[in-house]
Amino acid sequence: ISPVADNLTTALVMGAVVTAIGAGNGRFIALGCINVVVAANAGGTFSPFGDITTLMVWQKGMIQFGEFMALFVPSLVNWLVPAMAMAMTIGRDKPTATLEPVEVKHGGYIIVLLFLITIAGTVVMHHFLEMPPFLGMMTGLGILKSYGHWIRRKELVEWTDLPLFDDEHTGQRQALWKPAVKPFNIFISMKRVEWDTLMFFYGIMLCVGGLGALGYLAVLSSLLYQDLGATAANILVGILSAVIDNIPIMFAVLSMNPDMNLGQWLLVTLTAGVGGSLLSIGSAAGVALMGQARGVYTFFAHLKWTWAIALGYAASIGVHWIMNGHLFTP
Repeated sequence: ISPVADNLTTALVMGAVVTAIGAGNGRFIALGCINVVVAANAGGTFSPFGDITTLMVWQKGMIQFGEFMALFVPSLVNWLVPAMAMAMTIGRDKPTATLEPVEVKHGGYIIVLLFLITIAGTVVMHHFLEMPPFLGMMTGLGILKSYGHWIRRKELVEWTDLPLFDDEHTGQRQALWKPAVKPFNIFISMKRVEWDTLMFFYGIMLCVGGLGALGYLAVLSSLLYQDLGATAANILVGILSAVIDNIPIMFAVLSMNPDMNLGQWLLVTLTAGVGGSLLSIGSAAGVALMGQARGVYTFFAHLKWTWAIALGYAASIGVHWIMNGHLFTP
């Protein structure tokens, strides 16, 4: 799900599934949330739409759309290593299945189709027409809002006839009516968008831009990419993203614009994307799940498995070197 729906959305959806399945089993929920965070971050690294960092790299033109697939196997290894370690500590008990009926609202399938068309249209417009990706996404949003307004007007709402009652004012018996199905409303979902998060990203860009204008990014770029070397610097970027968050780290790297080949740009995309899994505060997915599974999935619960996640981090870098070594040539 993460390569298409982004890692934060995936983490929230799967986190809700984990908490529902493991209700009453704190250990299962904690391990499940850790696995969801690692999987969501790893899955978001081989797609421009999987994470904000990959989207920034793609928009900047450092990596083309099809070239992200070179990170598929390294990302898979990054998730498999800690997942196998955690699987050994979970019993073989199966949770009880829920038999509650689930019904898709009117227009739900078409909205999913519009989402896929928006993704495909954005890629096509950027590749063939060289238009900024945000134009494709905003066009898709406009179509979605228009369709939402249309189905809201056209939707047939079923009504349930409740028993008759005596009107105390008129003394006559009247029928009490109420809607049985809540009307579909996309605008309610738009209202719930975390605008404070958008302002956070905007503030990050202003701060990093200010550091660049003052010359600090040039000094940092010289220290990292000239003194340490591109490989060591990119691995360090992934470790720093676990503490500082990967979005400001990647934006700083793009602002530095170091002279690197495709293999190194893929490496920093991989490390910045999966490095945030080392700590629960290193990615938006981890922070969101700490709020969703409050008191169960905590910073220290995640920290207990940092060693396994670090093994997956190192293994993914090694696999990237082995499989994509030809991309490291100048």
